[in-house]
Amino acid sequence: MGGLEITVLLGAAVLVGALLAPRLRIATPLLLVILGLLLGFVPQLRGVELPPETVLLLFLPVILFWESLTTSLRSIKRDFRGIVLMSTLLVVASAFAVAGIAHALGVPWEAALILGAAVAPPDATAVAALGRSLPRRNFMILKAESLTNDGTALVIYAIAVGLAIGGDYTPWSITGMVLLSYGGGILAGIVVGGLAYLLMRRLTTALTLNIALLLTPFTAFLVAELIHASGVLAVVVAGLILTYLSPRVTTAASRRQTEAVWPLGSYLLNGALFVLIGLEVQAVVRTIDLADVGWLTLVTVAVWVVLLIVRFTFQTSTVMLIRMLDRRPSQRGRRMSHRARVVSTVAGFRGAVSLAIALSIPLATDGADIPARDEVIFVTAGVILLTLLVQGPLLPAVVRWARLPVDTSADDEMRLAERSITGAALVHVEELAAGEGISEEVRERLKRDYYEHLELANARVQEHVDHEIEALDAMIGVPDDEGAEAAREGGSVIVATDTGSPLARNEEYTRLRLAVLGRKREVLVRLTRDGSIDDAVARRIQARLDVEEIRLSGIEPIE
Repeated sequence: MGGLEITVLLGAAVLVGALLAPRLRIATPLLLVILGLLLGFVPQLRGVELPPETVLLLFLPVILFWESLTTSLRSIKRDFRGIVLMSTLLVVASAFAVAGIAHALGVPWEAALILGAAVAPPDATAVAALGRSLPRRNFMILKAESLTNDGTALVIYAIAVGLAIGGDYTPWSITGMVLLSYGGGILAGIVVGGLAYLLMRRLTTALTLNIALLLTPFTAFLVAELIHASGVLAVVVAGLILTYLSPRVTTAASRRQTEAVWPLGSYLLNGALFVLIGLEVQAVVRTIDLADVGWLTLVTVAVWVVLLIVRFTFQTSTVMLIRMLDRRPSQRGRRMSHRARVVSTVAGFRGAVSLAIALSIPLATDGADIPARDEVIFVTAGVILLTLLVQGPLLPAVVRWARLPVDTSADDEMRLAERSITGAALVHVEELAAGEGISEEVRERLKRDYYEHLELANARVQEHVDHEIEALDAMIGVPDDEGAEAAREGGSVIVATDTGSPLARNEEYTRLRLAVLGRKREVLVRLTRDGSIDDAVARRIQARLDVEEIRLSGIEPIE
């Protein structure tokens, strides 16, 4: 079957999955994997393979870059220590535990270590697709871990393959590989992210800004690969840098275009990956002798169980160690409960990266396969299926069982941000109006609009409206009795002046509102920078401000 037919088939499978999943009440990725398994029975599709370079060079840069753009920087900063431990030491512990159990069950040691490197890291794409039922903090920690752990897994994989083909390593050489993977990946991400920022500062149209944004992950991956560092980590670092700096260089039109295009592209690539995983599992099973299927199934289940045990044990040990070393009240508030650790254990999904690592096992120099190469691929594919098809449906029930505290911080921060930016708009209306040469009538019209908006925001938090209005009146110089009465009646103090035609007044009103939107964005960025609100909350409000700006200024033409 040709490439065009496969592309159409993958697209159709993703469409079918998106249509049926809500009706069947099953997670879309799980249904797509099942569809891939079923498609594997079609004879014409048995030759379809999942080239590892396709996953690593085409799918992952786009998917991981979008996930990093939508990651909470505040969450990473708050739980940085735990994220680092989970993405390094936990991966190492998981890889060697898997290697030990696989070797005990008859897999050669070198192949067993390759297997451990393949299945050790949770997959960012699978976590992003299946982990939405998690509370926000737990989801962000797991997401950040899965975005950064591939560097460790790829170092272990390189060492294991080197040992399998007769290589020799010392503690110093291993340390150098780790430093190159992480240090080189971080450096490549910083350089590419910085250059992308400098380039985007000079661009003005939505089209050119998004072309530059699209090139960034591929460039970061390429630069990292050229120096033999972690391309995945370079993509993530570049994305985090642009997440922090993008409000300074992007426009309302470019952000709306990004929000429309990138989620769709990421969804399609994610969906295609899950279908291809199902197809690949079929292909892998056909390469194994029937006499070995029972033994390999036992190895697969044993490896899967070991991964769960190691993950839970590592988290428990880490919590106990940190509890002994750090007794600050702020640290006690961040500790994961026993039930939360169970949730995190079940949420550790494996996905396409694990399969890509297994499929990347090279042929030996004499043309023969590395011992147990097919067996490693079979077990890796089986572990992926178990995490997706068992842990995936189980996760919502485990979350309900855990009875984790309800996280209302996003709603609270949303209300805080709305009141803050609306209050700032009212405070600076007079200043901005004077700078723009706006008439008294138009200025009072806008103040009335924002008074009404502030009343609504205050009502949502059940605070006394008059108290807030009086405080704002004092700041903007409106007499207390007039301002409060105007707010209560839904009106304002309007000076009856003739400022010209309706078109002129509308033009003034538009200019003033655009100036106020700029001031709102400044307040929003400040709230995000000082940690008062989360990045996800800021993005929601930013999207609303962008829609308002586009409505006022018009849609930017593509050409």
